[in-house]
Amino acid sequence: MISRDSRTPLNLAQQLIRDHLVAGEMTPGSEIALRMDQALLQDVLGTLVMLELEAMGLDRVHTEPSVQYIDHGLVQADHLNAETYLFLKSACERFGIWYSGPGNGISHPVHMEHFGLPGQSIVGCDSHTTSAGSLGMLAIGAGGIEVAMAMAGEPLYLTMPEVWGIRLEGRLPDWVSAKDAVLELLRRHGVAGGKDTIIEYHGPGLEHLSAMDRHVLANMGTEMGATATVFPSDDEPRRFLAARGREADWKPLSAEPGCTYGREETLDLSSLEPLIALPSSPDRVVPVREVAGEPLHQAYVGSSGNPGYRDFAVVAEMVRGRSVAEGVSLDINPSSRQVLATLIRDGYLADLVSSGARLHQTGCNGCIGMGQAPAAGLNSLRTVPRNFPYRSGTREDSVFLCSPETAAASALMGVITDPRTLDMVCPRITEPEKMVVNRDLFTAPLPPAEARLKPLQKTDNTPALPELFALPDILEVPVLLVTGDNVSTDDIMPAGQRVMPYWSSVYASAPFTFESIDPDYARRAEASRKLGGHAIVGGHNYGQGSSRENAALVPRYLGLQAVLARSFARIHWQNLVCFGALPLTFVNPMDAGRLEQGDSLVIRDLHAQLAAGPDLSAEVVGKGHFYLHHGMSHRQRELLAVGGVINLLRARRAEATAAR
Repeated sequence: MISRDSRTPLNLAQQLIRDHLVAGEMTPGSEIALRMDQALLQDVLGTLVMLELEAMGLDRVHTEPSVQYIDHGLVQADHLNAETYLFLKSACERFGIWYSGPGNGISHPVHMEHFGLPGQSIVGCDSHTTSAGSLGMLAIGAGGIEVAMAMAGEPLYLTMPEVWGIRLEGRLPDWVSAKDAVLELLRRHGVAGGKDTIIEYHGPGLEHLSAMDRHVLANMGTEMGATATVFPSDDEPRRFLAARGREADWKPLSAEPGCTYGREETLDLSSLEPLIALPSSPDRVVPVREVAGEPLHQAYVGSSGNPGYRDFAVVAEMVRGRSVAEGVSLDINPSSRQVLATLIRDGYLADLVSSGARLHQTGCNGCIGMGQAPAAGLNSLRTVPRNFPYRSGTREDSVFLCSPETAAASALMGVITDPRTLDMVCPRITEPEKMVVNRDLFTAPLPPAEARLKPLQKTDNTPALPELFALPDILEVPVLLVTGDNVSTDDIMPAGQRVMPYWSSVYASAPFTFESIDPDYARRAEASRKLGGHAIVGGHNYGQGSSRENAALVPRYLGLQAVLARSFARIHWQNLVCFGALPLTFVNPMDAGRLEQGDSLVIRDLHAQLAAGPDLSAEVVGKGHFYLHHGMSHRQRELLAVGGVINLLRARRAEATAAR
């Protein structure tokens, strides 16, 4: 155990946690509470956060800055997304939040550009909020309800992670970039290999990785299940901030000499080669040379997975004076106005457009299935962080993850191509000393007195949240769905242009729940809701991927009482608890195979069993008893007892008002 005043040399992650620790001790596996300095919201989940703030009766947010970005729902195919922008802007005015409108760019790189501060903590309702760790921040993605709590002045609760030190050595070879480094780690450890860890990079190899190279690694640490990723604040973050006129915001941060790590590993950058993740999981990684020659339909460059100036400039250098192969769509998705304006200034945008590349607006776009959906069954190479099935917007997609160099080489040749085989010199790009910056594109928070007078501009698609009730003391529900391993939140609540405009309404999005796994789930769940609810049985790593809280909230509204799984992804486990649903794992993994759809699950004396210890007894009617593990803290059991976070905070505020 390391206490907050320990004289033991601390690694950087431990220092950041110590500096923000509100309660608990820094013992891996125990619950801690952290003060959050900043909050990040994106639009399709920010709508729910704003509704939660309203339900809590909040007057003004406590995190500073809190920033609302419009970066996901940019396709205005009807009135819904445009009306969402208006609702979110009114909510920013009401609660004292910065507003970044459509076209400003993807929240993660834009936040780094304008608000990132080494040493501060940030929580965001997007799992890739971890990207800010590239500047030396303690950056954590969480469900929107936990972000709303932090904005209301509550601490962020989480399991104290083990710190996983990855020593970087060497320098990336020609045609190999930061994306290949993180793909190598995914190849080694899989999509759950970093669960309950903070990845901390250190070592001499850092010298050759820019702040935006580090962003790529920090961004995709989430794909390994890591709670956060941390880099030291050295000369690279200083250069990054200086290029944006913010050098005064930089301060040095590093691990203390003699510190240790709970896990240790070395990654020799010089030993890497171009890598690619096969459909349809980020950890199905092989060398590009093994799939070279496979046909290609689309190459997509951009997203929070490769948002840096160099990621686009290197593609422009490669295609200059050449043409994209016939039948291939090279899609360029700039990450921010600053990057796009600088590419224009430096002539790179003309190179891209002249080659036949297609330019799209700054935002998440194709990464989340909001445009650029590929043809069914044809290969799409993308620099995005995830390639879960159907995430691209096409149900029968075939999406590979790769570096910008591999995407560009393949677009030029018309087939999947190892960039090392090209007859050209590898471009070496460094970010300019001065980037184009325009800070007038943000709307600043209103003064408190003026903000209180602002009403929320609500529509039929932003109704109030449903009321949730506590679980009964005798839980007797049918097993409505049995799933396999690695079910993602994309599987539970689909993204894409067809569904995402409805995410602001629990009721309108409910019919889409689990549609890729069981199209009839929502209908059966609605019927079960009226009869007392239901349970779901899952496999390993249930709820991986996006932090989207509606993947917990909407099934809960449809009557979900408990999920029994072999293991859970961190954020989804927390989201279930926050909305009053019971996440349970099997004490004996063999028991999972006994449960089938249609079985009747019974847990008696539920709340007494939860209070008595970490395990509880359950029964499947006709199949006997077995044991389940809940692992919840006293605080989390309190949440379940009242039906979730919103009910608890609403009751607290009512008590405080009555006391005055």
